[in-house]
Amino acid sequence: MGSVETVSDMIGLYALNVAIAIVIFIIGKWLAKKIADITQKLMLKNDKFDKTLANFLDDIIYYVLMVIVILTALKQLGVDTTSFFAILGAAGLAIGLALKDSLGNFAAGVMIILFRPFKVGDVINAAGVTGTVEEVSIFNTIMITPDNQKMIIPNGSITSGSITNINAKPQRRVDLVIGISYDDDIKKAKEILTSIVEADERVLKEKGITVAVSELADSSVNFVVRAWVNTSDYWAFKFDLTENIKLTLDKEGITIPYPQRDVHHYNKD
Repeated sequence: MGSVETVSDMIGLYALNVAIAIVIFIIGKWLAKKIADITQKLMLKNDKFDKTLANFLDDIIYYVLMVIVILTALKQLGVDTTSFFAILGAAGLAIGLALKDSLGNFAAGVMIILFRPFKVGDVINAAGVTGTVEEVSIFNTIMITPDNQKMIIPNGSITSGSITNINAKPQRRVDLVIGISYDDDIKKAKEILTSIVEADERVLKEKGITVAVSELADSSVNFVVRAWVNTSDYWAFKFDLTENIKLTLDKEGITIPYPQRDVHHYNKD
């Protein structure tokens, strides 16, 4: 009879521990979610805090707290957490080897989110692709190219090379090289080019304009034309300037040379 009572007590004790473990898990999961959400809201109250980073930290906090909750519940059940850590470590190593590339992209995503070389809305050149950043996630970055293609680029490919943030600054310099014939008047050409640039209202004249002979090339005298504009005006100004220079130089009789080849044919009698 005593042994039956002992078994009954053990079952009752184990059932109690299971019940406590379940309560720990349920309450712990609720608290973990609550703490993560509160932390995220506090981060997002700061306008300067990146939303992607806030979401990422929210997930990290939640999962770290859930690991603690699960370990606490297992300990309540009498599970040796030391051996559990050993199993978890071995499983982590195997998963890490199998998902090496994915983990590399994950690490790269963390670097992008923390150091913020670019943000959503920036126009960048990275991994051989130029486009507007639409989304930055942990594993990849989504970009929209100028011809409206959606490009999904692994973060590892982005951080492994150079990143050019094209519109990071509010102003950009337009650089053009214009060649004229050796027979043309250099001073007249310089005056024409200068007047074309100065006449455009988009040019930030306070930053200076450069029109100068840069090279005596094989078939042309090359001018460098440089002017500063707002980043939003860059491409429209560059296209307009190129067209205006061609039309004006043609009108003024200034020749823009192009490569030519003379072919001599000899008849052998």
